[in-house]
Amino acid sequence: MEAENPVSVEDAILERVRTLPPEKREEVLRFAVSLSEPRETRAPLRSPRGLWADFDVDISEEDIAELRREMWKNFPRDDI
Repeated sequence: MEAENPVSVEDAILERVRTLPPEKREEVLRFAVSLSEPRETRAPLRSPRGLWADFDVDISEEDIAELRREMWKNFPRDDI
């Protein structure tokens, strides 16, 4: 839009839409309708500590390291 010829946003949109083929016009309409619909809100992500808070679980980093060692001890390794 140029400063000498102020054009409203609505006029600029209509001007662009009129140049589109019918299937693209329908796509623009679907998009405009979706913008006016209420958005779905997601629940905020919670940390694992927050998820475990109600279970009275106390796991240390050493506990996790030990479980990892136990889990991976029989995993086949290529000795290079």
